[in-house]
Amino acid sequence: MPLFSSKPRTLHRITRRIAVSGLAVAAITASLGLADDRLAIQELIGKPLHGLTSTQLELFEEGKVLFGLPILEEDGLGPILNKSNCRSCHEDAGPGAIAVTHFGELDDKDEFSTLPGGSLFQLATVTAGCEEVIPPEANFTTVHLTPGMQGYGLVEAIPDAQISIREDPTDLDGDGISGRVHWVQPAEDPTGPLRAGRFGWKSIIATVEHFSGDASKNELGLTNMLFPDENAPNGDMALLAACDDVADPEDHPDVEGFTFVDRITHYQRYIAPPPQTPRSGMSGEVIFANIGCAKCHVTDTYITSNDASLEDAIRNKPVTPYSDFLLHDMGILGDGLPQGNAFGNEFRTTPLMGLGNRLILLHDGRAAGGSFSDRVTSAIGWHGPFGEGSESAAAFDALSAKDKDALFAFLQSLGRREFDMDSDRDLDVDDFGNFAACYGIGGPFTADDPCAINDIDQDGDVDSVDFGYFVKAYDGVIGDCNCDGISDFSEILGGAPDEDGDGVPDDCVICVGDLNCDNVVNGGDLGLMLSSWGACQNCDGDLNGSGTVDGADIGLMLSNWGSCP
Repeated sequence: MPLFSSKPRTLHRITRRIAVSGLAVAAITASLGLADDRLAIQELIGKPLHGLTSTQLELFEEGKVLFGLPILEEDGLGPILNKSNCRSCHEDAGPGAIAVTHFGELDDKDEFSTLPGGSLFQLATVTAGCEEVIPPEANFTTVHLTPGMQGYGLVEAIPDAQISIREDPTDLDGDGISGRVHWVQPAEDPTGPLRAGRFGWKSIIATVEHFSGDASKNELGLTNMLFPDENAPNGDMALLAACDDVADPEDHPDVEGFTFVDRITHYQRYIAPPPQTPRSGMSGEVIFANIGCAKCHVTDTYITSNDASLEDAIRNKPVTPYSDFLLHDMGILGDGLPQGNAFGNEFRTTPLMGLGNRLILLHDGRAAGGSFSDRVTSAIGWHGPFGEGSESAAAFDALSAKDKDALFAFLQSLGRREFDMDSDRDLDVDDFGNFAACYGIGGPFTADDPCAINDIDQDGDVDSVDFGYFVKAYDGVIGDCNCDGISDFSEILGGAPDEDGDGVPDDCVICVGDLNCDNVVNGGDLGLMLSSWGACQNCDGDLNGSGTVDGADIGLMLSNWGSCP
């Protein structure tokens, strides 16, 4: 099968399929000398951090559910809001395609003033007549896309000193970059020390709990212990009194003592950062640094705090966000909106982790559409002129086509899961075909070689060790069509033909419906089929691959009833 194949698959090969999972995976990995863990596999987008306790995993899952559930009016939704649930803006807690509008008034010196009700426009209401409007005196508007939150728990735990050490507000080193820390007050600790901001387009927030409370109030209209005062439509307190009959704060502890803000904070703190594959060594990263991008999108790895109060999964862990989290003068890319101590021409360096999966770039989504390289080219172009990124933008323009391709390849590795050579975010039989094409063909592969996506231990080849981890990461069912205890994928890697690329050896003798591999199709197999009745994914009873175990599958089983050949 050719590398990066996207061949459509409309036929499902009927076969006896035994899932290679559980004890079977343990047996495969043990036979290859691998530890039966997932330390070598990066967690996927939207998945929890590796190393969470069972209690923490439960908090993650409970928070994830609430993150996607709409808030009810009787529980405090509104009266003005943008969305009724968090996931509407943050799918898998990643960057969204939803934009929020900010407005205000500019005087004759272009100085910004906030109008009554604040700068954030809430576009919806739960009560007719309580709508917020952009008033006629608002001669300024801008939009911000919703940011991502993957890896936020690790980012939150980066010590302030690791951020502030990069601060150079007057460009003393003369490199054209003059970033500064946005020192902010965490809402949950109003009398404590200021912390280095790191969340939001202008680093206006330092902690996940503050982020959760702020968004709950301003996007959902749910007042809470951190932000107990309701937003009044355009600051009209009389209108608010007529529209809101739920006492503030509206977010109350549940039977376990956790509020909604607590729950979604658990979820966001425990989300793993996006993967990066290959993890290091791509020549495009050198080019990235050489043209100056790494002055702000730093390639160094931070180490989270070793504070004993942090969870083991967060404490003293590496994280590489590709951001210094400082405020920079972005010239014409600035949006004109001051926030906190950040000026209208300033933005925080946007973290690039997960970049390869983003379809819309920059704060207002102006870099969108086309290919990944098209979007990146547009985003880099908007870094100049006049802003601190202008020299890097000019250096990018001067690159050769070959160097640009190497740079794009590196940037697209940010967010790619391991073994995903076609970059479609799943691991299916096409990815196995690409793995098989790289398997055992020698090397050494450099990090720039497409096969390096399958070289998880980064030793320069794709071998049985990498296959052991492929088995762990694979999304579907790995079959054993002849029930000989050797998986179909193993037999194909050992030389069995698979000309049709379906992941099943072409010379396999198939007994349709023999689900328990006893060489007889009988009531035992029918019982297994009925146990998976209905919609399913990659289940053995779905003989025709329709995604549902139903009467058609029973018909296929009955047509082969009795002893297998």
